[in-house]
Amino acid sequence: MGQAEQRLYAHLLDLVQAETPEQMIDRIHKLFVEGMGYGDRQILTDLDQLVGDKQSEEEFRFVLNRCVHILTNRWQGRPQNHGFVAELVQLLETSPTQLPNDYSRSRSVKRLRELMKQFVETEQYAALRRLGNVMAQSSEANAARPLGELIRRYPYLYSHCLVSEGSSQEHQQSVRKLQEQVQRKYEFDLSQYVTYQVRRSQLLQTSSENTVGRVLHPVKNPTLLEEAEFRFAVRQFVGKVNGGLTHREMATRFLNHTAHTQSFGAYKRDLYQYLMETMDSGYGQRQFKVQLSRQLQNTLSDQDDSAVNDFLVMRTCSQLLNFLVVESPQQPKHFLFVDLISNIGPTIATALLLKIALVCRKVRPYLEKRFSILFNHYESYTSSSVAWLVAMMENLNIALSTNFGQMNLAFVNQM
Repeated sequence: MGQAEQRLYAHLLDLVQAETPEQMIDRIHKLFVEGMGYGDRQILTDLDQLVGDKQSEEEFRFVLNRCVHILTNRWQGRPQNHGFVAELVQLLETSPTQLPNDYSRSRSVKRLRELMKQFVETEQYAALRRLGNVMAQSSEANAARPLGELIRRYPYLYSHCLVSEGSSQEHQQSVRKLQEQVQRKYEFDLSQYVTYQVRRSQLLQTSSENTVGRVLHPVKNPTLLEEAEFRFAVRQFVGKVNGGLTHREMATRFLNHTAHTQSFGAYKRDLYQYLMETMDSGYGQRQFKVQLSRQLQNTLSDQDDSAVNDFLVMRTCSQLLNFLVVESPQQPKHFLFVDLISNIGPTIATALLLKIALVCRKVRPYLEKRFSILFNHYESYTSSSVAWLVAMMENLNIALSTNFGQMNLAFVNQM
């Protein structure tokens, strides 16, 4: 890191602790959007040096991203300042209003403005825009709004969608803290709503709807699912679904069984049976059954005679998620995933993914990454046009929270 870059960071770090968000946003506007009218001549000289560097085409996005995060990291810890994050992010897209009035700096100002235009097309700016949506707390459903505005609802996406290449350790730590806060709030709200539904069901056995309405204070559904969909999802992910077993119990049974499996090939055959045992027979017997079997047979087939180990299990499960959901940002094809959801519904499709995560817990971040790829791919679409993806993300939120979180919903079958 050069001295000009260090001075710029230290300058903003000092100021953000002393000035209001409004003052800091005005500074960013003068310094980066206009490139003029900034009171500190040394900082302007440092900025001119940075934009004039021959590496600026590649490096400026990292410098600007770091500057913005110096402010947002400070504001994230103060709820009253959360709205300023979105305001700051939007500011970076605005056009300058003044013509360069200093001939000695006109070339630098012109170059800065070119780099600012390029910045809003980068991965770094996309992550900042999502952070702005999270901080704006815009999580209410609206069919006409872009999917991207719903990101606050899905904390499992944060580490993949709010962190970009070059993000500082401080920013990554801020995102983790934010993720934990939102996740805790979601789990609390989910638990409260399930408790309310159970209590309501119990009271309705002996009382009228009007009486229940007077006795119980209504609790808002924390998901975007309809009540019947919500009940089905919670029972599926927490309740007993197969032979009196929950998904976690089935996963434990599978792990105990395969602990004695002699070869990797035999393990894959057992995994196929485990995944298919709760699959709808109609859809499962058709094309999907053949596709899943072929996928597993072809996975690391040269290792079929080897002993099972963590590496082979991890690779098998991660490749299964590529196959079932989406492979990568470069290969975002997901026809099978959409077909799966269309045929068996979002809740059972989510249960299939949950089964994989429960037998290989290390693959959970990989599963979350698959959903972040789809979220990024569709974030500019209206929510209504990708209702299938919204339904999947809502179901996954419930599945992960109830199976990997701190909740205890053992009483869910009474709902």
